Amino acid sequence: MTVFARRSLLLLLIVPLLSTGLIKSSLANDSRTGWERLAAPRTFAIMRHAIAPGTGDPEEFRIGDCSTQRNLDGTGRAQARRIGDAVRAAGMEVDRILSSQWCRCLETAEILGLGATEELASLNSFFADRSTGAEQTEGLRAFLAALPDDERVILVTHQVNITALTGVYPASGEVILFRIEADGEVTVLERIRTQT
Repeated sequence: MTVFARRSLLLLLIVPLLSTGLIKSSLANDSRTGWERLAAPRTFAIMRHAIAPGTGDPEEFRIGDCSTQRNLDGTGRAQARRIGDAVRAAGMEVDRILSSQWCRCLETAEILGLGATEELASLNSFFADRSTGAEQTEGLRAFLAALPDDERVILVTHQVNITALTGVYPASGEVILFRIEADGEVTVLERIRTQT
């Protein structure tokens, strides 16, 4: 069979399947890049909070009391604004913004200016207590897998959470676009870094 004949046969097989919906249009979405990828089904954006000088949190850390936490500085706030601007410039509308309960994540999410922020405990840092990491990561994976296929979500969290979920060690303010596969596995699609 010639190459032309094989291609013709392949088209005869694929076109009817496309019309029945058995092959999803995501095959055509492989050419998307950057923020455009967020429009594809089962695709999410997870970002490390914007620049907050230091490492970890003070010993007196308390959720809900920003004075006890490591917080964004002016550079971090400017970085978060640029990220929000980039999403809007790409024409992406976001359905939900989910954030860790840490102040630096909540502030990052708010400054993005893409919608109301919802707190999600499974996005909380486990930097100081790694024993909760596996449970939080599986809880987040299950939460995302249960969302509607077309829901566009941005998650704002911490380095340890992102690394546990995706295997990526992100910079402050870095965004990782990923897909949850049918078997629950995570596929990293793209990394987006914002200049400081």
